[in-house]
Amino acid sequence: MKKPQSNYAFIDGTNLHRSTIGMGWLLDTKKFRRYLSEKHGVVKAYYFIGYVDTNHRLYETLKTRGYELVFKETYIGIDGNLKGNVDAELVLNAMVEYDNYEKAIIVTSDGDFTCLADYLRTKEKLQIVVACSKGGCSHLLEKAIGPEYICYIDELRKKLEYHKY
Repeated sequence: MKKPQSNYAFIDGTNLHRSTIGMGWLLDTKKFRRYLSEKHGVVKAYYFIGYVDTNHRLYETLKTRGYELVFKETYIGIDGNLKGNVDAELVLNAMVEYDNYEKAIIVTSDGDFTCLADYLRTKEKLQIVVACSKGGCSHLLEKAIGPEYICYIDELRKKLEYHKY
């Protein structure tokens, strides 16, 4: 009998949300958590997100769906937009937890995570990078780890799209 995997997901929450919105649909986070568990053996899913006082309902929903939230303080940038860059927290958490998971699943399209993905690949600790779409994924990620380590969430839209019932 095959031993179940104990993989961890490290999710760039803002990148995931903005990417699916940009493609014209909403991700069902409950379906996505189930997908991570069933398809990739994820037992812990860290969701990195900027903290906003008014988003308590969102945070509670994500927690009840099986995500462990890691918050980044937010601020208003010079462009007037809310900022909460989670890159450093995601990389640090992936390395702090390194000995606790078999493989990592990184959910992002951001090329800033290329060094992490490539390092984990060379140590045989990278399961896959889940990116938004082939056209929206950083070419740096694709070049560093190869197409066999990337799947695209837009190809899973029928399975993972949120629908009001």
